[in-house]
Amino acid sequence: MVKLIFMRRPTSLPLLAVLVAVMLAPLRLSADLVWTPESGWKVQGGVLASLQGEEGRNALELMNKARAAEEAGEDGRALKAYTQVTKKYPNSVYAAEALFRTGLIQQKQRKYHKAFQTYQVLVAGYPNSEKFNQVIGEQYRIASDLAEGKRAKTVWWLPGFRSRERAIAYFETIVMTAPFSDYAPLALMNAARGYKKMNETPAAIDALDRMISTYPRNVLTPDAYLRIAETHASLVDGPAYDQASTQDAITYYEDYMILFPGHNGMVAAESGLADMKSVLARSKMVIGDYYYKHRKNYKAAKVFYNEAITAYPDSAVATEAREKLTVVDAKLEEQAKVTPPDGSGPPKPAPAKKTKRFWIF
Repeated sequence: MVKLIFMRRPTSLPLLAVLVAVMLAPLRLSADLVWTPESGWKVQGGVLASLQGEEGRNALELMNKARAAEEAGEDGRALKAYTQVTKKYPNSVYAAEALFRTGLIQQKQRKYHKAFQTYQVLVAGYPNSEKFNQVIGEQYRIASDLAEGKRAKTVWWLPGFRSRERAIAYFETIVMTAPFSDYAPLALMNAARGYKKMNETPAAIDALDRMISTYPRNVLTPDAYLRIAETHASLVDGPAYDQASTQDAITYYEDYMILFPGHNGMVAAESGLADMKSVLARSKMVIGDYYYKHRKNYKAAKVFYNEAITAYPDSAVATEAREKLTVVDAKLEEQAKVTPPDGSGPPKPAPAKKTKRFWIF
């Protein structure tokens, strides 16, 4: 048997190292950056840790200068060096760390908006960075601080305006950027609370609905059900108005009580459900009274009085409806005595004959 041996050009060492790194899973391709005051920044771990060229060495030199300035409290010099790393060497292993350190300094300086944007550049440009979850956490912290009324620094020592609207936008950005992180449900709940404070109730309901739909098993989901029920209830104007919000609130209160029977908000849910059912039952009474008093349509009045009982059988409104039903039934019996079964009614008197008038011209 003849064996055919095919010869090919030797592969360069750096390329071979990369191919071996990719094929030998589960080895990590990324490297960790470790900083110590004695030795500065070092790349540790990961099969690509040693693959640094001249750009990597230049970036390392800038990183060491930046961190030394940061440790000495010279934030301006540190920011300048970190910015050089991100602009000149965006493909180096140090770029993501430089952005992270930049965001931390800006955050310390109360330049919250700049810090948030810096973090956003990091998570968008380096989604595989080991700092990803930590950066999302810092973004959430910035949004929470702004939502609580903290003011960003503007010129010198002057504080800026409160930025609760910007805080809501930041919460929404976190949800879009990291929808499966631990911070996304928290961000949605805080966004809903912010919308409600700004009297943007439909937006608050939308945020809570997304929370319930996207994270049905999250620990915050019971609170989302209770809050959306209370938010719908806040839209109810009374029994004389449209009851769509009342019915939505009843639905969410009932869903909450069925799905989370042991939750600590059960007392509030029971009280809210009773209030909404009372409003709905009273709205039926209002319509029934209208047909009874103003239209003398006792059959229609009876229908709505019965609906009031069905809406909340054990309420005071239901007791009142039952009392009015007895009066309505008596009225219907009187009508039945006067009106024959065929509906023709009693015979109408013949019209009087008109007398002829003569005119003399």
